[in-house]
Amino acid sequence: MPFHGPDPGAGRRGGDAQLARPPAPAPAAPPPAPDSTPSPGASSEDGAGPTRAGTSFRTATEFEQGQTATARASVGDYLYWSFPAGTGQRPTVEASVKLPETHAAETWRIDVYDGLRRRQACQYGAQTRTAAADAASVELKCVLRTVRAWSEPWANDPLPGTYYVRLTAVNLTAADLGRSVDIEVRAGSKEMGGAAAVDGSLSEPLVPGIALQNAAADQDGDGDGNDSPTAVLADLEPEDGWTSGWWSSRWVWTAVGGALAALAGVAGYRLTRGTGRPSRVPPGA
Repeated sequence: MPFHGPDPGAGRRGGDAQLARPPAPAPAAPPPAPDSTPSPGASSEDGAGPTRAGTSFRTATEFEQGQTATARASVGDYLYWSFPAGTGQRPTVEASVKLPETHAAETWRIDVYDGLRRRQACQYGAQTRTAAADAASVELKCVLRTVRAWSEPWANDPLPGTYYVRLTAVNLTAADLGRSVDIEVRAGSKEMGGAAAVDGSLSEPLVPGIALQNAAADQDGDGDGNDSPTAVLADLEPEDGWTSGWWSSRWVWTAVGGALAALAGVAGYRLTRGTGRPSRVPPGA
């Protein structure tokens, strides 16, 4: 039986065939995985308000009353916003948190602080709420007391200036920390009119940086203000200014009350004066 050994040219022909074959395309690189720990950032494209939240009082995001501030943040972060409120306004702050599809029971809380960073109590509203494990969102609301034009130093009354909103989740499980949520914060106010008017007013609103601004203005007046600080930490103020001015509805009610008092006095005099001297009494009696 003839012996057939390996063909010595087979390896060469196989190598030639491999050289003639075009190289296979390299596999495409997989897309980068999304960041699982988002920082407070944009989640709305309608331009209604700011789309970022601060992480402290100093970095609080400013927004106007009537605007809706949005943010995409992580569960467990402390989120801060700020808005201006003037004399005679009763601010209302609302927050809506869109929760992840799966989560444990979470308790969310909203706190409001004035320009001195004093926590302000809510007259009414759900300041703290617990979302069940199957809840898609949670709604919070805080209605503050009316902003006063002036107050005693020992009092904790709301005063005109910047107000800070802090939103966070408490009593969290380890599995929920760092998960992404979408947040909307709104602020508005109701004008209370002369019913909330008081005598006196603050010399300056409680706005961050106002003392530094005043110091810079004083140094500029002396002629050596080239090196004075000019930083201002708050740029927003109410549309009608920080104070309502000298006019209020109290003037109207005061005038109406005076007119009614005068009419009552005339009517009382006419009722009590009688008809004069009786005709049967002689004049010299």
